[in-house]
Amino acid sequence: MDLAHVLLLIIAGLAAGMVNAIAGGGSLITFPSLLAAGLPPVAANVTNSVAVCPGYVSSVVGSRADLAGQGHRLRVLVPTCLLGAAAGCALLLATPARAFELVVPFLVLGAAATLAFQSRLRALVGHPRALSRRRRAVTLQVVVFAGSVYGGYFGAALGVMLVAALALVLDETLNRINALKNVLSASIGLVTIVVFAIFGPVHWGAALTVAPATIIGGYAGARLARRLPAAVLRVVIVSFGTAIGLYLLVRAFAN
Repeated sequence: MDLAHVLLLIIAGLAAGMVNAIAGGGSLITFPSLLAAGLPPVAANVTNSVAVCPGYVSSVVGSRADLAGQGHRLRVLVPTCLLGAAAGCALLLATPARAFELVVPFLVLGAAATLAFQSRLRALVGHPRALSRRRRAVTLQVVVFAGSVYGGYFGAALGVMLVAALALVLDETLNRINALKNVLSASIGLVTIVVFAIFGPVHWGAALTVAPATIIGGYAGARLARRLPAAVLRVVIVSFGTAIGLYLLVRAFAN
């Protein structure tokens, strides 16, 4: 990589860390940047998964105040998250990506729509307070596992999908849900680092260039997200999710 590529990756890392902390979708900044730096698609995807993880960890630090009282929930969900992420990594390394690429845009657009119309959907499926404890617990485990599989496989707009699913199941403020999303995203990221470091074609020079920038951006983004009113945060996440879904849709059918 030359100096221009290094600067490009640093800027992309800062922006992606901030976007991931606030809404999710930062990988759509770093992934094309890695392609522009000369990495082939599979290596760029794997390197991106490794590089953005430190940003997720710093997002957790930045949003730690909104994690108060969620210790038991995390102890229950993180193991499920780790298993799902490992399954997603295995899926990426073992199967062709084309079929999944065609499905991903619709998943992302569906997640954005779920969050946008959360109140109406709750009227149909029931408010979290109206669900039995067992049904709520099982549903939560299912959505976290499914989101983690997706995160281990590709991960773009993972934050949008997790926030949308968690907001439908949990009776919590959006800021607390966003903080929970940061922990789950960091857990998925740690699994991708381990799996791809051993089995994947990681470009370590590019990863070590992007990672420090995502740490700074992730912390700053998490602090900013805590200051945003819930309505504004919802609009930001839905807007990012819709834009990302449309981008992926165009890219998938243009290939």
